[in-house]
Amino acid sequence: MKKSLSKGVPAERVDADEILPEYDFKRSSPNKFASRYAAGSAVVVLEPDVAAAFPSSGEANEALRALAGIIQKHRHRRPVSRRGF
Repeated sequence: MKKSLSKGVPAERVDADEILPEYDFKRSSPNKFASRYAAGSAVVVLEPDVAAAFPSSGEANEALRALAGIIQKHRHRRPVSRRGF
């Protein structure tokens, strides 16, 4: 059985960028990792076994750039099908 909507006083409309009064951030703390993320960067979460292979984010980026170069090099070698498949 569905609950009927409250017929009391309608709730005030809140703009999309405003925090609703039900949310309490009094005990929250700022994100201590926020400064690590540069504007325009993408955050990628690695599985623990993959992350263990890279001591730093710089080394992970270097390995990914090398892999991206190999992928790009091999994409251009792939013959183009004339049948449209």
